[in-house]
Amino acid sequence: MYSVTAKSTSNSHQEIIKWLNKYGDDMYSWAYYKTSSKETAEDLVQDSMVSAYKSFEKYKSGTNPKTWLYTILNNKIIDYYRASNTSKSINETSLIGNSLEGYKYDSNGIFAKVQDPLWGNTEEHLLDNSEFNDILSNCINALPPNWRNVILGKYFHHKKGSEISKDLGITSSNLWQMAHRAKLQLKTCLDQNWKDN
Repeated sequence: MYSVTAKSTSNSHQEIIKWLNKYGDDMYSWAYYKTSSKETAEDLVQDSMVSAYKSFEKYKSGTNPKTWLYTILNNKIIDYYRASNTSKSINETSLIGNSLEGYKYDSNGIFAKVQDPLWGNTEEHLLDNSEFNDILSNCINALPPNWRNVILGKYFHHKKGSEISKDLGITSSNLWQMAHRAKLQLKTCLDQNWKDN
C-alpha cells in the first residue's frame, strides 16, 4: 500500500521514505484499528510522516525509528479525537498508556467518564456473579475460533500479544484487529443477554 521512490538526495528525505516503505502499512493498520476509518487512518499516517520529516533533527540516531514513528502517530490519534465534535464518544479506543475507552467530551469540552445505564454501577464485581459468568462464557463460545483464542489468551491466560500471534500463526496487526472485533461482538452479545437486576 505505502511505497514511495526516493528522488531527493536529502538524508532526512531518504530516511523518511525508507521508513514509510518499511513501516507504513503497519502504521496504517494501527491507525485504522484505532479510528475504524480508512480515510482517517491514511490522513493520520501521512500527517505523522510529515511531522517526522519536519522534526527529523529530533530523532536520535541509533534508536528504533518504528518506536519514534509510533509515538508521533499515537499523538496524532489523540489530537484527532481531541479535535472531534465534543459530543463524539471516544468509543472502543485505548492508546498505550492513555486509556480512552468509556470516556467522552461533555458539552463544555471536559473529558469525562461515561456511565453506561445498561451496566449500572461499574464498581460491582461482575465476575463474582455466576449468572453473568454463564452469559459471558456463552458469548465467548459464540465467537469465531481465532477471535475466541485471542480473547482467552489475552484476558484469561494473560499472554503477551507476540505469544498469541505465534500460537495462532497470525501477524500482530491481525491479532489487534481480531481483538477489536471480538470485543465489539462480546459487548453486543452481553448488552443483549445481560440485564442487571
